[in-house]
Formats: sequence, C-alpha cells, structure tokens
Amino acid sequence: MNDNFESRKLADKAQSVNELHEIIKNFDGCALKKYANNTVFADGIQNAEIMLVGEAPGVNEDKYGIPFCGQSGKLLDNILASIGLARSKVYISNTVFWRPPNNRRPTAEEIYICRPFVEKHISLIAPKILIMVGSTAVESLMCVKNNEINMHRLRKHYWQYSNSYTDKPIISTTIFHPSYLLRNPIKKKEAWFDMLKLQETFSKLKSNNQFWFCRKKILLLAM
Repeated sequence: MNDNFESRKLADKAQSVNELHEIIKNFDGCALKKYANNTVFADGIQNAEIMLVGEAPGVNEDKYGIPFCGQSGKLLDNILASIGLARSKVYISNTVFWRPPNNRRPTAEEIYICRPFVEKHISLIAPKILIMVGSTAVESLMCVKNNEINMHRLRKHYWQYSNSYTDKPIISTTIFHPSYLLRNPIKKKEAWFDMLKLQETFSKLKSNNQFWFCRKKILLLAM
C-alpha cells in the first residue's frame, strides 16, 4: 500500500512544527475528523530529547485536545516520573490525530493516511530517543501489520528508526501502552524494568553523545 498522496504532499510542505499543526488541523482527508471534537496534535516542548508516539485520542483527549490526558495519561506521567522524567520535559503525540468512534483502534487505512504527518512530526522534533507507545505506534512507524507485532519481545530491544524526512537514524524502542497496563496490572513490573533500561540508555547516550549501540545486531521484527 502506497502512502496517501494528499497527506504526503502536505507533509512535504511543512517547515516547522507549527506549520505542520496548522496543516493537520485543516486536513479533511481522514474520515476520523468527522466524528471528533478536536484535532489532538501534541503536548510538551519542541526541543525535547525524548519523543513518545502513542495510539489515538480517547474521550478526554478529544475533549481537551491534549494527548494522554485521561486515566492512561496519568499512568504515563507516573511511568515517566518513575525514572525522573517530567512530562513537561518530553514531547508526546499519536499515530492519528482524531478520536476513533467508541475509542476503537485506528484502522490500517487511518494509520497509513496519517503516517506522512507522523513521520514529518518526528523529523521536525528530531529527538534523541523515540518511544513507540503500544503496538499501534509500532504498526504505524515500522510499517508492519498488527498481527506481526510481538510487544513482549519487541519492547526488550532498541533499534535505529528513520523515515524519508529524518536526517539521521533515531534510537528507538517501544513500551506497553498505559491503557494495556490498566487492563493488565500484572504487567506493570515488566514496564518498570523497561523504564530502567530506558533510563540507562538515555544516560549512556547523553554521556557518550553518540549512537552507542550501533554495533549491536539490528532488530528483526519477525524474530
């Protein structure tokens, strides 16, 4: 499946985060927008070293126009705080910018329509570390089918992410989505260890100022 031509052409034009925000707000090529109250673009600082990309807006996100501001958002804040990361110091967005009806998962078509915007968004922020929050984010950014994603294996690894807009690869990983942890609290222990590894990775990156893991084996999604 090729990228949606209209969204790709519009994403190509964006020269700043603010320009991209305006383009997405005015975009009518995704049917989700018809049912949403707000375009949910992002939250955080644009010079953040860590960027998180989640799934899709929920009820509270649609109401307030801010990603991860409901119950899942509170848990995400606590998860970040567990390793000393304040929400105000990271940058957060989603794979689609409008709430799907009844909080359903975005379809493959909706994800692919929005993918050029997400890719350009990442390139404009240019974080040191990109965190894909949940399997939908992995599906969008790694261009794989949802049934090919094994979160339990994938979240234990780091790899280099790039797209047609990025100047250089970005260190990337994935973590469980907070909504999954709310449904499966027994997995919070695993999530805690994931965050400890993230803390270690970020510390090494800042101290070495280089892609310290480049010599490691590149992750294969099909493993």
